[in-house]
Amino acid sequence: MFLCNGAIPTLTGRRMELRIMKSEDAAALFRIWSHPEVAPWLGAPPLSSITETEQLIALLSQMALEEENLRWSIVGPRGEVIGSCGYNSWQLPGAYRGEIGCDLSPDFWGRGYMKEALELVLEYGFITMGLNRIEAYCHPDNVRAQKLVGVLGFQREGLLQQYRHTPSGFQDVDLYALLRQEWR
Repeated sequence: MFLCNGAIPTLTGRRMELRIMKSEDAAALFRIWSHPEVAPWLGAPPLSSITETEQLIALLSQMALEEENLRWSIVGPRGEVIGSCGYNSWQLPGAYRGEIGCDLSPDFWGRGYMKEALELVLEYGFITMGLNRIEAYCHPDNVRAQKLVGVLGFQREGLLQQYRHTPSGFQDVDLYALLRQEWR
């Protein structure tokens, strides 16, 4: 529908590139996704190895081709993978909404990298995908994520009680949303 001939498009920013995840990204993504300051916010079972990370990358890539999700590796200014971001899900006819997710190596926190990456993701969602509403689900204790989506213009719409089931049990999330008409 909006993939370029079945391929995940590359998005280019000032200091980064968002590109298809590759198996060669597994070591870097495993370090990020299993980092003690990142893993608790992912809402997913922890990964135990680089091999398991390669399998997850393959699954995410297949899901992107089937238009069930769309995840990019974030490649930093020196060509290193510093995180990932994209659409966890979306629905076009009947809703025209999507849900974003992201993660970043703590080595790059506080320097505007994730803001730049998500600006690319939002533009792609509103312009190319034709979304009208983009949502972000944040753990109530994840102050960094709440601040980030606020800076991007998202509005908090409420608390979804016991919305996710994680390895540690049911988890509440704060729902944030950005409408196309409020974007930029």
